[in-house]
Amino acid sequence: MRVVMVTKDGEDYSTRAETFVTDVFRQTGHQIEILNPDSPEGKTFCDAYDIMGYPTLIALANDGQVQQVWQDIFPTIDEVGYYAGQY
Repeated sequence: MRVVMVTKDGEDYSTRAETFVTDVFRQTGHQIEILNPDSPEGKTFCDAYDIMGYPTLIALANDGQVQQVWQDIFPTIDEVGYYAGQY
């Protein structure tokens, strides 16, 4: 399972997004991948998964299937830990 946060630097929510990613790792041991939608990789990712708002957290199965999407909200750490812990 792959959990990705798509977020831009320097936005009102940026500090909260960074803190959330750190807290998830500290409490669950699972790393959330961070992508900037303005980077080439981030743009391709956003196009592939139709992501247009930020911050967006997306949980993907190993085959790339979308399992859960949280857009413009931060879910609980337990929710993210559940998806991040699936293999």
